[in-house]
Amino acid sequence: MRRRAVLAAAGSLAAAMTVSTGRALAAQTVGPVLDHRVERTYDGTSYTDLSAQVSAVRGLSTGTVLATCRTTSRNPAMTLLGVSNPLEPSSEVFLGLAGGALQFVVRERGAVLVNRLTRTMYDDGAWHTFAVTVSGQGTTFHADGRPVLTLANTRFFSAVSGLASANVGRNVDSTHPGGEWFYTGGIRRVAVYDRVLTQAELQAESVRVDLADFGALSGILNSDTPANWVITGDSITHGALWTNGWRSYAEHFQERVRWELGKPKNTDFVVDTGVSGATTDDLVAAFPQRVTAFSPRVVSIMLGTNDVATPGIGRAVYRANLVRLVDAVRALPGGVVPVLQTPNPVDLARWSNRTALGDYAETMREVAREQGVVLVDHHAHWPAAHGGSVPTRLLGDGLHPDQRGHLFLAHKMIRDLRVFDPGSRVCSLIIP
Repeated sequence: MRRRAVLAAAGSLAAAMTVSTGRALAAQTVGPVLDHRVERTYDGTSYTDLSAQVSAVRGLSTGTVLATCRTTSRNPAMTLLGVSNPLEPSSEVFLGLAGGALQFVVRERGAVLVNRLTRTMYDDGAWHTFAVTVSGQGTTFHADGRPVLTLANTRFFSAVSGLASANVGRNVDSTHPGGEWFYTGGIRRVAVYDRVLTQAELQAESVRVDLADFGALSGILNSDTPANWVITGDSITHGALWTNGWRSYAEHFQERVRWELGKPKNTDFVVDTGVSGATTDDLVAAFPQRVTAFSPRVVSIMLGTNDVATPGIGRAVYRANLVRLVDAVRALPGGVVPVLQTPNPVDLARWSNRTALGDYAETMREVAREQGVVLVDHHAHWPAAHGGSVPTRLLGDGLHPDQRGHLFLAHKMIRDLRVFDPGSRVCSLIIP
């Protein structure tokens, strides 16, 4: 009923308004002009030919392309929907995935009109819904109901002449009459609308809807506008002593963002303001110096290891401090995004004064759920990835991660923020 209500409201609005960049809204359809709703697993050679429906999309200058899918491999290019001129070598409108990134391409006889990939990646084997909307104001990529990338370009199907082939799972041109860029994985739906879907409609059509903060983080990672990242916490975030001269998790993350994501992300700055011995009390008191001073767009907070052993900071105070810190981050100018990271588990045989650390990690999870904050849950991940036990070999002194432990923290953070690429030096790094 929710979806019908949304679409009915959109239809009422369409009857009353017109736009200057395309058809009158009154002439637009409410539902999709092309809608293929057959869940199928594609094996890298299979495809679905929708060429009989190509006339429905051929002349669109504005609208929405939407697809729900999940990947089972990481290929250089995989087609969700390819609409092309089969008599030319490079004339198509393409929505697909490239190495896990969402890609949208418009080419006319070899001339590239649009070709952009997200930096965020979606080859995690989970179902995702992607959409690309094109209006007279520009092009926006959406993932799981959230905008993640905006371009000034306004090219759509009408920019390509001779469109006669439409396929799910492959693209066809004169040099590849049997197809190229075949898809591997599941595709549940592919649709084209002759209008720009609203945010509410996109969320109603998505198999999952990301947290608003997750969408904002993806937008920051995909944007070419420089961003400052503050990563704060205690000695673990600081990376003091126990990294043995290797990079801390914050430094690995910096390398992934500032170098490996390419220009102009190298003008992002990652600032580590972790302080040895710090608690949430300390960060609340020093928030202007440790966070505000750096004009951040993102603030990551990993604290709790010292709170649990500090008299006067019980779980109630810890919770209140976390809420206060999240509120303080959100109150900063520019829509700053908070990220919470649970501390890694410790060797309780050596650190018996941290026996309640798991309870503090659970408190952070509760705050993240209640406040809609992105959570990187190291405390759960470490034992889950090691047969249910705390991997003490990743700890220098039973509490502080060593160089291997910091790399493990970094890989989890990078993966959870959807910029993990197994081909990158950071993501493929193994410390002997």
